[in-house]
Amino acid sequence: MLLVCDTEVDPDAYGYLPRALRALLPDHDHYHYPTRGGVPSLDGVDAVVVTGSTAGVYEADARPWIEEAKTLVRRAVDREVPTLGVCFGHQLVNDALGGHVEHRGLTARLVDADLADDPLFDGVEPTFPMVHGDHVTDLGDGMEPIASADYYPFLATRHAEAPVWTTQYHPEFTGDLLPRIKRDFGWAGARDFGDVTATRTVANFCRLAGVETDD
Repeated sequence: MLLVCDTEVDPDAYGYLPRALRALLPDHDHYHYPTRGGVPSLDGVDAVVVTGSTAGVYEADARPWIEEAKTLVRRAVDREVPTLGVCFGHQLVNDALGGHVEHRGLTARLVDADLADDPLFDGVEPTFPMVHGDHVTDLGDGMEPIASADYYPFLATRHAEAPVWTTQYHPEFTGDLLPRIKRDFGWAGARDFGDVTATRTVANFCRLAGVETDD
């Protein structure tokens, strides 16, 4: 079973990004953390995906579910359950493992990245759509950078021992979503999405996790 931990706090306004991510995945159990909270069992779970969110991981005092989600992350790492964290999920994983996240101001543009030789990036061009204001400033224990950009050294990370990957970029953000992103967050630059193949990140993760898609 694939468990998708949806962390968007305002799904009516911004749930289109988690929905777009879920559309790239095979059959899965959808767990909306802000309304359900708790720590779901990992029994029978083959892989975990943690979505983006307009919340910040540093808001745990006001949003108790964030600490519960960190507990889930640590259990997934301990049990070596394949996990992918996207945007907020990238930050949550690193924070849960002892890293640090800070608000640095909005980035909403296409970004060129330097990629490590990692199977998560098979067939992925190093141009990513970024929509975020928070940055991982210190990596979690065991996490290593596998992608960087001119403004952000920790654009993507992976765990040295457990099958855990995280990306600050949104692999589900395609050109079709650009009008909504412009409306909600703004957008810098006029580059088109012709070179963006970030959606392949999701299929690569599923393959690495043994959860095959139809692709």
